Amino acid sequence: MNQKAVVIIFLILLTSLIITGRLFYLQILDKEYKDLALKNAVKKEYIIPERGYIYDRNNNLLVSNLPIYDVMAVPNRMKAFDTLEFLKYTGITKENLIKALDKAKKYSRNKASLIVPKLYKNEIALLQEKIYKFPGFFIQRRAIRKYHTKSAANVLGFIREVNEKELKKDPFYLPGDLIGKAGVEKSYEKILRGKKGVKYYLTDKFNRKIGSYKNGQFDTISEVGKDLQLSIDIKLQEFGDSLMVNKRGAIIAIEPATGEILALVTAPGFPPEYLSGRSSSKNFNKLFRDKINNPLLDRGLQGEYPPGSPFKMLNGLIGLQEKVIGQGTYFVCNYGFNYGKHSHMFCHCGANGRRVYLPWAIEKSCNTYFSKTYLNILNKYSEPSKGLDVWHDYLSRFGLGHYLHTDLPIGSKGLIPDSKFYDRYYGKGRWKASYTISNGIGQGEVLTTPIQLANVAAAIANKGYYYTPHVIKKINGSQKDIDTFYLRPKYTGIDKQYFDKIINGMAAVYKYGTARYSQLPDIELCGKTGTSENKTRINGKIVKMPDHSIFMAFGPKNHPEIAVTVFVENGGYGATVAAPIATLIMEKYLRGKITRTDLLKKVLNTDLTPVYQQKAPKNNEKQ
Repeated sequence: MNQKAVVIIFLILLTSLIITGRLFYLQILDKEYKDLALKNAVKKEYIIPERGYIYDRNNNLLVSNLPIYDVMAVPNRMKAFDTLEFLKYTGITKENLIKALDKAKKYSRNKASLIVPKLYKNEIALLQEKIYKFPGFFIQRRAIRKYHTKSAANVLGFIREVNEKELKKDPFYLPGDLIGKAGVEKSYEKILRGKKGVKYYLTDKFNRKIGSYKNGQFDTISEVGKDLQLSIDIKLQEFGDSLMVNKRGAIIAIEPATGEILALVTAPGFPPEYLSGRSSSKNFNKLFRDKINNPLLDRGLQGEYPPGSPFKMLNGLIGLQEKVIGQGTYFVCNYGFNYGKHSHMFCHCGANGRRVYLPWAIEKSCNTYFSKTYLNILNKYSEPSKGLDVWHDYLSRFGLGHYLHTDLPIGSKGLIPDSKFYDRYYGKGRWKASYTISNGIGQGEVLTTPIQLANVAAAIANKGYYYTPHVIKKINGSQKDIDTFYLRPKYTGIDKQYFDKIINGMAAVYKYGTARYSQLPDIELCGKTGTSENKTRINGKIVKMPDHSIFMAFGPKNHPEIAVTVFVENGGYGATVAAPIATLIMEKYLRGKITRTDLLKKVLNTDLTPVYQQKAPKNNEKQ
């Protein structure tokens, strides 16, 4: 055999070896093409867990689940399909289908995206039989919320489809998934959502499931979300809603011994089911655009108001702790008092030139007594700025001037001014205690939220401490997973001995004072009325509107079970509207029934709509 033949044979053998080796690599060692084949034959389906149920403190079911179906699609698996037939089976419009497919391609060509959301069982039945006609499409079962109450939308919150930001932030979510957007649905999202499962299926060339992949060896099961038991008493919440019909404002009720929120009413509100189902987006936009009633504003957590006379209880406590007032301290009130050269603080307590002591000052809400107490606190120190900061620090320990850090995702800080605040306004060292005198009676620059003032009532009822207000009571029937922050008492820095004087005065408010017409037979209550000045701008002019009606209370006096704060916007005197509402709330909770039917009738017949219409701009005015 000549050399030339040997070379040719060698080349042939070498080529054969290379081809054989490549085939061995591709078929045996390299998994790329195997994986591609599997991707065409094996489909991964996520099992969406059932979201946890929500109950009230008495185990009344508030929120459960309703099964729905989504049509999903993976763009890279899609092939030409009969659009008209698809539209017929799903009820979607051609325009919306195009939008959904474009959005899916932009998100990812290899991941599933939501195409048609929230179809009910009867609506999806025909498509389930014909889904093989639409390669790349599949049906996913999940659930929306079913509500068993018309109340507490602000507490329960709502769920909506995840947005792009949320998708990037948490890999748990896929397009079309639902996430808590407000209330406890948001605060306790990770507890309520559960854990997804995964199933792998073999499919035929028509994209139909033909069996489990490897007998489910790689499947994982889903874990249902944990149930929540809230501290809310839904019957009390619903009763509070009825009292606030045709009114704007808030009712907050707290159990002082635990900090558990019993009711958190905001008015006007809306039923929680309004933001569930296919119309949820349209309904949300409608609520959002209502800038007159502002139903999406939780006035109990976000509304900031001058607290008025209930704030005087705090100045009394600080004055006692700082020893600028005592058992024998009195001030003469002659329809108020003069301060500065041309300034006068008016008062309507009725002392008329007589000495006023602390019990009378609380009972009759004497502006003179608490304004002078406030001035004494500031002037006790070498500079009013130092006294103001001491005053500020006490109030901060009551939970004022900063977020209370409840377990709900929203809230406002309110405002308790410190020396830096007035230094910015007047200039450092260029202001006196008298410049800020309105703070002594809960006006001026002081702002509080209803939840903060309800917490103050709870702290007074407890004689010096409070638990941060919260709505969670149990998770899956236990308290072990609750943040211990809500289970630890927070102390106000005021000695226990001083609270009895304030509490006795607040009891006198009900017996003989400004709330005497709202007292309950056989139950001794403690309270403080408040009337907060209110001004607004109408047609470019500052107009004084009817005052806000405020009431802070707790009861029974010796063993407090409930603390309440009521704010009624433009409701007038605190004794007129807010006090009767607070009394009714306390009686409903303590007795389970209403004996003061006269108060109930009065509150239900109070319609403040004409007052609010004065503030609403006409159609031709700029809003």
